[in-house]
Amino acid sequence: MKTLQDIKKIAVLGAGTMGPGIAQTFAMGGYQVTMWTRSEATREKAKASLYTSLKTFADEGEIKADQVDEIYGRIHFEATVEQAIKGADFIMETIVEKKEAKEELYRELAGIVGSDVIIASNTSALNIFEVVPEKLLAQQIICHWYAPPQLIPLVEVVKSEQAPQEYADIAVEMLKKCGKTAVLMKKFIRGYIVNRLQQCLNREVFYLMDNGYCDAEAIDLAAKASFIPRAVVLGLLKRADFGGLDMTANNYKNHSYTMPEHGDEMPATLAKLVEEGNLGIKTGKGFYDYEGVDIEALKTKRDKQLFEVFRLAKKFMDDPV
Repeated sequence: MKTLQDIKKIAVLGAGTMGPGIAQTFAMGGYQVTMWTRSEATREKAKASLYTSLKTFADEGEIKADQVDEIYGRIHFEATVEQAIKGADFIMETIVEKKEAKEELYRELAGIVGSDVIIASNTSALNIFEVVPEKLLAQQIICHWYAPPQLIPLVEVVKSEQAPQEYADIAVEMLKKCGKTAVLMKKFIRGYIVNRLQQCLNREVFYLMDNGYCDAEAIDLAAKASFIPRAVVLGLLKRADFGGLDMTANNYKNHSYTMPEHGDEMPATLAKLVEEGNLGIKTGKGFYDYEGVDIEALKTKRDKQLFEVFRLAKKFMDDPV
């Protein structure tokens, strides 16, 4: 069985939204990385994205300027899955969230991957343990990243029932080595931790908007001026400790909150925007209007502010209340 010290080379399968940032993170952690994607256009876009992101990290002082080419040089692209995983100790699958595509890839892996290679999926919507061939379950785990993966610290880790605990533990230590905050889950549940919490928030957000209680700007302002920055210091459950668990219990006893009726249905506010083709920054309009805005400059500003807020968050996590 592999140990943390055995992990030298990582194969990242998929170079779309998440793959380049994940590859960058592993390369910054000192690992040799090979990437594979079916599309030549996607491959070239990933190369450009990787280099630009590394220069941003240098601009922010996260790495030295002379490390950009060194780190970028640890990442290689291969034309086939077989070439990409050759010699790999750890495989990180990040391809499109389509069951058929994942089934096809894992069938190929089942025929060529060594039995001692740890395989991780970044799947968000699927139960990958129901998708992969049975012979791979003993080496299958999930490492669930958040976008942009090179910036967001969190990665949620959970193993299959058949895989040894050591595989999940190795993944956690690898991620910590790469500067990530790895959270180990005891067992799999769809949505993991944060996506489930966000979906609960979304249910209430759209209830408030659909019923005319407030608009998007009011919701965002209220969130940014209250529980979100507080959570950087206290999280969610320690906040309850500080407030008093009797108060939390009384909220349940007094029915201070009732779940919105029909909360699982498509919210009218969201449906209208999607039907109109207003999908956010990719189309120039969503809850906010981005017409005439330089989107790349806006994304760069977002990244710089994320650097700042996560540095502060790390400072507080290293010295918790």
